[in-house]
Amino acid sequence: MIRRVGEPPKAGQRYTRRAGVYAVLALAGDVLLTHQSAPVPEFQLPGGGIDPGEHPLRALHREVMEETGWTIAGARRLGAFRRFTFMPEYDLWAEKLCTVYLARPVRPLGPPTQPGHSAVWMSAADAAAHLGNAGDRHFLMQAMARA
Repeated sequence: MIRRVGEPPKAGQRYTRRAGVYAVLALAGDVLLTHQSAPVPEFQLPGGGIDPGEHPLRALHREVMEETGWTIAGARRLGAFRRFTFMPEYDLWAEKLCTVYLARPVRPLGPPTQPGHSAVWMSAADAAAHLGNAGDRHFLMQAMARA
């Protein structure tokens, strides 16, 4: 069973299942996050949706690159969570199935290519306080406890 975080599903609301992959990217005690400026400013673990037919690890590399400009290596699965949310950028009520990996940031190749995203380094403690959802916070703290 996959842990649910956040609000329970709203009675009578139809949700579209949306699988995604996300990364805890730690280096020397700091964590690389993405800041999404719209529709609501929010710090997030880098990652996003898996395209049809795309392998999850390929999606992870693509999403991290798009949202941070960094390449990654050594991805290891930490676990998964699900949350029910409205995604205004897609005008979609979604059941997000989020698989989280621990990976090593290797090097930046340039700025993020995803509009409205910026790469932000901060301490793990600050990151835990600023992340926009409880699932991201849970897996960040789990990864930091292992380090």
